[in-house]
Amino acid sequence: MALALVATWCFVVAVAGGAVGLVLGNIRLPVVVFAATNPAAGAGANIGISGVAALTAAIAHIRAGRIDWRLFAWLTPPSIAGAIVGGYLSSKVPKNVFLATIGVFLLLMAVDLLRRRPPVEPRQPTPVETVLTGAGIGLLGGFVGLILGSLRLPALLRMGEPLMTAIGTNLAVGFFVGGAGVVGHLPGGVDWTLLVVGAAASVPGALLGARLTGRLPEAQLKRTIAAILVVAGVATLVQAFV
Repeated sequence: MALALVATWCFVVAVAGGAVGLVLGNIRLPVVVFAATNPAAGAGANIGISGVAALTAAIAHIRAGRIDWRLFAWLTPPSIAGAIVGGYLSSKVPKNVFLATIGVFLLLMAVDLLRRRPPVEPRQPTPVETVLTGAGIGLLGGFVGLILGSLRLPALLRMGEPLMTAIGTNLAVGFFVGGAGVVGHLPGGVDWTLLVVGAAASVPGALLGARLTGRLPEAQLKRTIAAILVVAGVATLVQAFV
C-alpha cells in the first residue's frame, strides 16, 4: 500500500510539475519520507526521483530548443558541488531551520513573480552571479533532499532569462543536482526501493506534463507557477514545524 501511494503521488506531482517546468519535490517529499525506512533515506530517494523527473521533462525542452547552454554550463558545476556537500551535511545537522528558510523564500518568490513591473530586457548574467546562485541553491537542496528548481527558476527570471528558456535550463540543471544529491546522501543512506518506484512513476507523468508547458500562454504560466510556489512554500513550512 505504501509503495502504491508513493507511485500514485509521484505520477500526479510529475504531471503538475512537468506542466510548469518544476519537479515539485517539496510537495512529494512528505509522502516519500513517510514511506521510507528513515527520514534521511527518504530525503535521498526524493532527490533522486526529482533528478529523474527533471531529466524526463528536460528532454522535451531540449528538443524544442528551450535551453540556454551557456547558462547551463556555468550553473551546473557549482550546483553539483553544493548538492554533494549539502547531502553529506544532511545527516549531521537539524533541517528545520533550512526548511523554514526555503519555505519563506518560496512565498516571497511567488509574490515577486506576480508583481507588476516593467519588462526586463534579457541579459547574460555574470559568471560570478551564476556560480553563486548555483552553489547556494545546490547546497540547500542537497541538504533537505530537494533539487529546489522552485528557487532556481525565479532566480533565473530575475536575471532576465526568458520564461521558456529559464524553465528548460532549470530542468536540465535539476537532473545533475538530483544525481549529486543522491551521491551526497550515500553516507546517510538512500531508500533505493522508493527511488526506483517513484522514478518509474514520475517518468510518464513528467512526459505528459512537459507537453503542456509550451501550450500555456506566458501570463497564465507565470500565475500557475506562482500558485504552485505558494503551495510548495506552505508545504515546506509545515515540514519544518510539524
